[in-house]
Amino acid sequence: MCAIAGAVRADGVDPATVRAMCETMVHRGPDGDGLHVEHSAVLGARRLAVVDVAGGDQPVRSEDGRVVAVFNGEIYNFAELRAELLAKGHRLAAGGDSECLVHLYEEHGDALVHRLRGMFAFALWDGHRRRLLLARDRVGEKPLYWGVRSGSLRFASELKALIADPKWRGEVDPVALHHYLTFQYVPAPWSIVEGIGKLPPGSTLVWQEGRVRVDRYWRLDATPRPVADAGEEADRLRELLMEATRLRMTGERPIGAFLSGGVDSSAVVAAMARQSSRPVRTFCVGFDHAAFDEREHARRVAALYGTDHSELTLSDAPLDVFPALSWHFDEPFADSSAIPSLLVARMSGREVTVALTGDGGDESFGGYRRYLMLRRAARLRAPRAAAPLLGAAGRSLQVLSRQGSMLRRAGWGMELAGLPAADRYTRLMSYFTGEQKWEVYTPWQRGRVGGVRSGALVERAFAESSAGCDLTRFMDVDVNTYLPGDLLVKTDLSTMACSVEARSPFLDHVLMEWAAGLPGELKIRGGTTKYLLKRALADWLPEDLLRRPKMGFGVPLASWLRTGMRPLAHDLLTDATARDRGIFDPGAVARLLAEHAAGRDHSDRIWALLQFELWHRTHLPAHLPARPAAGPVAGHRPPVRPAAPVAVVPPVPAPPVEDDRWHPRPA
Repeated sequence: MCAIAGAVRADGVDPATVRAMCETMVHRGPDGDGLHVEHSAVLGARRLAVVDVAGGDQPVRSEDGRVVAVFNGEIYNFAELRAELLAKGHRLAAGGDSECLVHLYEEHGDALVHRLRGMFAFALWDGHRRRLLLARDRVGEKPLYWGVRSGSLRFASELKALIADPKWRGEVDPVALHHYLTFQYVPAPWSIVEGIGKLPPGSTLVWQEGRVRVDRYWRLDATPRPVADAGEEADRLRELLMEATRLRMTGERPIGAFLSGGVDSSAVVAAMARQSSRPVRTFCVGFDHAAFDEREHARRVAALYGTDHSELTLSDAPLDVFPALSWHFDEPFADSSAIPSLLVARMSGREVTVALTGDGGDESFGGYRRYLMLRRAARLRAPRAAAPLLGAAGRSLQVLSRQGSMLRRAGWGMELAGLPAADRYTRLMSYFTGEQKWEVYTPWQRGRVGGVRSGALVERAFAESSAGCDLTRFMDVDVNTYLPGDLLVKTDLSTMACSVEARSPFLDHVLMEWAAGLPGELKIRGGTTKYLLKRALADWLPEDLLRRPKMGFGVPLASWLRTGMRPLAHDLLTDATARDRGIFDPGAVARLLAEHAAGRDHSDRIWALLQFELWHRTHLPAHLPARPAAGPVAGHRPPVRPAAPVAVVPPVPAPPVEDDRWHPRPA
């Protein structure tokens, strides 16, 4: 596991630039560094030594030195690949996985990505052809940012490595920000900084003679396939999970697991314990708020399998962790479960270097409760003429009823029933709706994103899916949006911040491809989510644990924003620094804060605004967006600078209808 960075430019690259980029990511690779330097290409790496600790330094080179690679990740089938390469006459100097890349490239060219089973982001320089290849793993476990400026292409594992150079700092991309407010993360191919992008999962990028081409080499095929009876499929699922877990238990450093007490992490711990000769180290974080606390369930699994178990309990908002959160999360990120994720990674990092997780189980086997809600809404589908009235009534019911109540759930159902399938998913996953974003924007910001519709991203993923029904199509959309954009970003950044490598057996592409073809009724049957997975685990875990409702990995955010976090949110979101950016309307922000304090739940939206503000102050200090040079223009007004606290003002009118344009920005 490493951090990688580099630059290519036809008329020369300064090695100091790449060395400085690598130094910003020491946390990802505290065990060593390396640099490859030639006139038009410099590749660098920081190393976290897990496999071949003594001999796995980077960069790695082919026998003649013409092909050079830097690599972040783990290739779990590297022993098989090494044997194949040695049989073909290649000379491998070390004993790890990184060196396989340059020799596989010599054999297969860019198609080498199809031979890799694991998580990876790598850069490979072909000195003979003056050609750079970047690649990212199939589902997006490992990140890779890139950009082109003034004839130079740069890449890095983290955005901060690129924008550490003031010439590359850039402006906030208004389209990326617009999507962030909808989804709570910035989706690929955007980054929050204009002119820098993320290489999408399952994609390669080739730079040669100053030209860039991005291609997608893998997409999960969700086409339904013939299946055996449920018992045989459950047996096969256990075999695949055991194999995927065994592959991820390799290495020369201590290994443990994150154990939340949910089905997926418990399944991984069970699979580890059944293949380990010593007690598995497990780590759990819990809360004093009973509605968010799963420690009791984690303890039961730990006791059942005799793990060496550690816990951390949160009573109040851990304000002291916010600076680290803002530094390590290179882009605004509003999934509040990043807080416990970072804390459990810190705790585990004192004892292990590798931690297995349960990421990916919900998307492959139908674990989210939203799938049940989406299915019910489809059955209640309203006539087209009645849909607007039903939606309006549903929204009103949500506003008037308390969080978690039957009336609130009924309101959700009414609103969703009036929408097409892709829009139902988008509405459930939206933290700000289009109307809510329009209310909180200044006129200047509205002018920068007019016509951009975040729902178009979901519609594209929905339309491209090969799934056989809407239920499995929603899961496929999650694999292509929420999983890489949210969950895997959270896991990668929180663990690597603590020099811990996270691995998830459920993200094994062989297991995912097998699961993708299962019919919907083997994933959700009646009101039972993860039907087949729970059947497969019946002999591994207690029945009541398998049957209990999913809790998720949430935090008591609404309560924290009314207590310990309230002064921080108010001060940061209403001071002159926030107002002077001219992005968010001060009155609208004040209204959100006031209504939340009075009892209406705006916690997700306030947290999203707060995370943007914290990110901006950390990574772009005193950096304001480029406004028009002089005079008022359409859709623009100067930022408000009130001397007194901003008064609560009525909401602005709803936005005009947005178009369906797709707006990729990294160029």
